[in-house]
Amino acid sequence: MTGVSSEDAAVIVYREDDAWEADALPVALTQDLAGLISALRRQPSLGGTIGLVVVGDDFFVAVRVLGTEVSVFLSDLTAAVDWPLARQALGYLDIPVPDEDEDLDQVLPAGDLSIFADLGIDEMDLGMLAGDLDLFPDEALLIIAGKIGYGQALERALDTALGR
Repeated sequence: MTGVSSEDAAVIVYREDDAWEADALPVALTQDLAGLISALRRQPSLGGTIGLVVVGDDFFVAVRVLGTEVSVFLSDLTAAVDWPLARQALGYLDIPVPDEDEDLDQVLPAGDLSIFADLGIDEMDLGMLAGDLDLFPDEALLIIAGKIGYGQALERALDTALGR
């Protein structure tokens, strides 16, 4: 089982007084989907609370809590072979973990591709960003954040979380 590295980060994004805010979360949440969801539920927000997790240069997970609804998006389901958080995301989504014998060369997003549709990122855009092998996971999340309007807040929170 792969452990937490210095390149792993968890961030919470929320709206407060019509402005986007983002804060670093404990790095332990990069391996704990239930803990991440619990942390998001504790932060009230207009339009829901977003949790973003970057695991090294391998993948990202986005979670959005809106009332009682929880949406989960995993940028690459093949990460579940090696990473606990990716396995937990697939379990939450009721998607089987790929076998190690399967062809795992392709990046395959899983979960709610419409997680940010009401914020301006449609399913096709999210799928393309998740599958872009030229982007690191944090870069993909910063592009998403820029399009939605919380790019600067996310960049500050990632810098804090990653010790930059």
